[in-house]
Amino acid sequence: MAAGEIDNSAREMPIALELRKVGKTFRSDTGAEVRALENVSFLVHQGDFVTLVGATGCGKTTLLNLIAGLDTADDGHLQLGPGLRFGDNIAYVFQHYTLFPWRTAVSNVSFGLKMRGVPLRQRQTGAAELLNRVGLKGFEDAYPHELSGGMRQRAAIAQALAIEPKLLLMDEPFGAVDDSTRTELQQMLTDLWQENQTTVVFVTHNIDEAIVLGNRVLVFSERPGRVSCEFDISLPRPRNRVTREFTDLFIRIRKSLSGQLD
Repeated sequence: MAAGEIDNSAREMPIALELRKVGKTFRSDTGAEVRALENVSFLVHQGDFVTLVGATGCGKTTLLNLIAGLDTADDGHLQLGPGLRFGDNIAYVFQHYTLFPWRTAVSNVSFGLKMRGVPLRQRQTGAAELLNRVGLKGFEDAYPHELSGGMRQRAAIAQALAIEPKLLLMDEPFGAVDDSTRTELQQMLTDLWQENQTTVVFVTHNIDEAIVLGNRVLVFSERPGRVSCEFDISLPRPRNRVTREFTDLFIRIRKSLSGQLD
């Protein structure tokens, strides 16, 4: 699929997110204009798991911030699906966990529910169940500094899921953990997605991770970032990294990042 094209012929689910020719420019500390995004166009359907892969600095995080409403595009069209609103049913998991250091794990996870006026017992029960689902049973009363990096990210994911989001934005959430923990977190996220069918947009610079997680992989060009190529991933789950099909996909995506795709 050529960059900027939107093919909806094979997708029947309602649209969760639509971007057409979105662009964003920043002004540097020296006053120079920096074009972060240019002509970004793609669709995300409800229940889809889309991974965005590209080099550091290509505008992937900027794009997530635009989707979340934390910033605004300079040009183009960005439209969320009906009823979607950040802080209501859109959640954001950042690269570095955003837990409150003075709150326990269960208190962190239940915080969003507290803001919604959910009764104490109900929100504590719900938070404990989520911590169990992400593999943190027994750590409900632990503070962030008492948890490992991988455990903190599990808690951050549980915190995001507590509001039952319709759209989950994730910005390289596993980038700071070791390979073994990263693999565990990838499988945990896949399991949760298959259970809930939450729409996910996941940013990474790791090709392997993009293939393991996504139904689609969108490849971003170097700055100004734009969708240079799109890959549909039809490999069965759980994804086996040592198959020829996986390796072929990895090579094709790697070549596309280098501008070598035929």
